[in-house]
Amino acid sequence: MRLWLIATAVLTMVVALSSWDRFQTAPMIASLLFPYLVFPWFLVVMVLGISPVSGSRAEALADGILSRPVTRYEYLLATWSARVLVVLGVYLVVLIPAIWLLSRLERPVPEDSVTLYGMCGALGVVGLVLTFQVSLAFLLGTVLRTPILTMVVLLFLWYPVNGILNGFQLEEFSPLSLSQAIPTLLRQPWSEAEKDVPEEITDEDMEALARQAQQFLSILGGGQPPKQAPAEAPFFDREEFEDFSLTRVVLAYGGLTVLAVVLATVCFCRRDL
Repeated sequence: MRLWLIATAVLTMVVALSSWDRFQTAPMIASLLFPYLVFPWFLVVMVLGISPVSGSRAEALADGILSRPVTRYEYLLATWSARVLVVLGVYLVVLIPAIWLLSRLERPVPEDSVTLYGMCGALGVVGLVLTFQVSLAFLLGTVLRTPILTMVVLLFLWYPVNGILNGFQLEEFSPLSLSQAIPTLLRQPWSEAEKDVPEEITDEDMEALARQAQQFLSILGGGQPPKQAPAEAPFFDREEFEDFSLTRVVLAYGGLTVLAVVLATVCFCRRDL
């Protein structure tokens, strides 16, 4: 866990520094969340979910449960909760300071309309997906009992299914599609009333006028022309997710998480130790 904490902090810093003067705030935050949704940290998260009830640990469960007044489902839920808390703790310790700094510090890019609601929603949704990944690995580890076999099955199922669901742009079930929809969530206001306020001049027009004025003043003063606008992030800026619904995503991943935990509990309580 300490190695993962160091690795995710270093990767977050590298991604932030490499995109510091290139992307706006929403795509940049989405790029920081991408490793948790797609690759590579899902491997660590799933390994943590597999180990508590499979392999050598499963052989010691009988003595631990029979010699203490602890029921099977109490042991299972306590182990699952511990893994979830550890994963979410590492994730939030790294991402909360990083997102706060990105939203506070001035960068050489046009300002983005990232909202507090969007940042809280993005952090919560990614945390829910991590909880689902732990629960899915927990279920397969309980059913298959062998850690190596469980990891192979997860790898052969996770990416093909994720790719198929991404083809249908289902952010409610595909972490890859969800990562592309994160910028849309980050820019959502607290209420639709704020979103529907008419604007006489769009943000694009204001940015164009500012660039023209800066270029005119620079040429008039004999200086160098200003730098071009920051590069776009086509992977994240997708119009297909303009109708993004946080409620649908929470219900989908929350329902799958509860289902995985219930099935793991039933399987564990009915099998012989």
